[in-house]
Parts: sequence; structure tokens; C-alpha cells
Amino acid sequence: MTVPDPTPRRRYADTRHGQVHYVEHGSGAPVLLLHQTPRSWDEYRDVLPLLGGEFRAIAMDTLGFGQSARPSGPWSIELFAAGVLDLCEGLGLDEFSLVGHHTGAVIALEVAASAPDRIHSLVLSGMPFVDAERRRRVARRAPIDHVVPTPDGSHLTRLWQNRAPYYPADRPDLLDRLVRDGLGVLDRVEEGHLAVNRYRMEERIGLIRSPALALCGELDEFSLPDLPKITAAIPGARAAVLPGTGVPAVDHQPEQFAATVRAFLGDPHGCPAPAGGPRTGPLTDPAPR
Repeated sequence: MTVPDPTPRRRYADTRHGQVHYVEHGSGAPVLLLHQTPRSWDEYRDVLPLLGGEFRAIAMDTLGFGQSARPSGPWSIELFAAGVLDLCEGLGLDEFSLVGHHTGAVIALEVAASAPDRIHSLVLSGMPFVDAERRRRVARRAPIDHVVPTPDGSHLTRLWQNRAPYYPADRPDLLDRLVRDGLGVLDRVEEGHLAVNRYRMEERIGLIRSPALALCGELDEFSLPDLPKITAAIPGARAAVLPGTGVPAVDHQPEQFAATVRAFLGDPHGCPAPAGGPRTGPLTDPAPR
């Protein structure tokens, strides 16, 4: 009898945009995990084995990030989504589920809008609702991760400080991981955010046909207020709020995140989670904490 290998396996797939790096764990129905900007597959490092017990969990590096190829032209959500679909073609995945976090959620939405017949289930974690009003508002906002390299290396501290308000003070290791990924794409570190803000989500979100879960940490003031807009725009979509976490919900609370995702993927048409778990169902006033 063959014993399943418990170790996540690193691999590359050839695509029209260059090689895409991914890490997979487990077997069964495929689930693709898409990270936020400027992270890599490492954001799902602790989630992979938790989902890999029931699914073929695949965490990829978005084109331009991590160890995937870096297209030289402009980056866009459409380009990132094409990279996801190229990877699925390379792996022979006819139908799959998608889990995306922040930028990864926007990419997942575009994949689901582009290939609705191939999506089994869709989890949109911490996704902002991008429309004309948001684009105007964000255009006036300071960059999130952009820093100017300095000879004394102080830009490293600045990169850390830019994100520190959104991360738990008692978990500097999480910021270590973000900064490491950010340094790998420092010259284009802001382009994922810019791609999100250019994306015309209001024209694409109505094309979603799969069961969908809009998920967000209760401390994520950036995205939590948009949950009602998302569930209103996707017929039948459910919502869940993860207690005690915010922007870094994936790697901050991997057990909670994986359990919520696993329950939804196992029964995407089912009832809300039992008492004591994440708050689910329609949200009427998800006020940021």
C-alpha cells in the first residue's frame, strides 16, 4: 500500500508567460490558493497541510511574485488571472475551487468570471469591492508598500512600518515573512495594489455562477465594510467574519481560516457554521473594529 506523502511538494509549470511556481499538498478535488500583494505561496504555508488532508491544495506564486516569472509589461488583474488559468491548463484541471486573499481574491473573481463553468466553489477573503467610487477614493491614498531604496537600508524599516498597523504586535514573524516577499519584488512592489484599483470589478462580478463565500477578518478595516456589497452582487453568496484577526488572517489564524474554507468547500450550499465558529450569513452592519 502506498502511503501519501505528507510533505508539500514544490514544482514549476511552463506557461505562455513563463514558468509558474506552485506548492501542493494532498490529493482529491483541486483547490487553488491565491495570495495577497506582495506575498507569495508562503502566505498559505500553514494552511496547505490543513487543507491537504481532504483536497489537492495548490498554493501558487502569482505571475510577477515569489518564484514565478515576471512579465515585463504592465501588470493587471486580467494578466494575473491568465496565469492562474495557464497553470490549471498545465496541470490538467478541468474543474477546481478557488481561494483568494485580498489581491488574490480579486484575481480569483476574475478567473471565475472568465471561466465560470470550470469553478466548483469560490472563497473571496478580505476582498475590497472595486467600483468607480473606490477608485476615486484610493487614487488620493498614499501607496501601501512602495518604498525608495536607500544606501543605509532604512527602506527596510519603512517597508515594515508601512504594514505594522495592520499586523498583530505580538507576531513580528508574520511581518518578517511579508517583508521577505516584498523585497523579492521591491522595484514593482506596489503594482499588485495598482492592478486591483484599476480593475473594473463592477462589470465582472455579476458573471460569477459558482457558490461563493465572502470571508473577512473582523479587524480588517480595509475590506470588512465591503462584505454586504459583495454578497449583494453575487447571487446566493454567503458571508463569514473571522473573529480575532484582520488583514493577515491566512497566516495569523491558519487553523481558523482553513476550517472555515474546508467547511464551505465540503458543503458550499449548506447552512451557516454552528455557534462558536465564524459568524456567517447575511451581514447588515459589518462595522470595522
